[in-house]
Amino acid sequence: MSLPDTAGLLLSSVARLVTGAQGHWYGCVPKAEQRIYFANHQSHLDWVLIWCALPRELRSRTRPIAAKDYWTATPFKHWITREVFNAVYVNRQRTDDQDPLEPLVDALRHGDSLVIFPEGTRSSLGDPQPFKSGLYHLAKQFPEVQLIPAWIDNVQRVMPKGEVVPVPILCSVTFGAPMQLLPDEDKRTFLERAREAVTSLRKLSGSA
Repeated sequence: MSLPDTAGLLLSSVARLVTGAQGHWYGCVPKAEQRIYFANHQSHLDWVLIWCALPRELRSRTRPIAAKDYWTATPFKHWITREVFNAVYVNRQRTDDQDPLEPLVDALRHGDSLVIFPEGTRSSLGDPQPFKSGLYHLAKQFPEVQLIPAWIDNVQRVMPKGEVVPVPILCSVTFGAPMQLLPDEDKRTFLERAREAVTSLRKLSGSA
């Protein structure tokens, strides 16, 4: 077994120990098909929780989106996101001639699945912030890729913003039914519908 594989197994074991990493599937099942998982964003551990909730055989082709400036800031962060999670790096600071979706488009063209957080930045304990337009453009360009909403619960209490030491607490990720961009659906309507698809899973997760 390679070092990244060993590190992945160790990390998933630690994450399950700290968070429970419970995955609940409503309206779909974990399946080896190309998908975009989109979820609320509350912690740096969000994509780790989704990764742990997926079956092991799906993890290698399900790639999280990671802010390049943060996740390559140290050799360890760079190594673990590149070698263990196979992350897609995006630039938060870019020039006018850069397409922020280009790395995501390349990954989808390669046949990979993605984990994205359409809010862009982490939110509070309440409902997700309005979604940015990236999900809409990806759905329009790749209509054959399933869009799977997900609600992540409690992970912000494991590692609150500004903290570096995780606190053990039971967490879960609830996956909803697939959705797609409807014919002639405008951006605003689609993004509101996608946000509602995520928010509606909050009740199924058992959170208030």
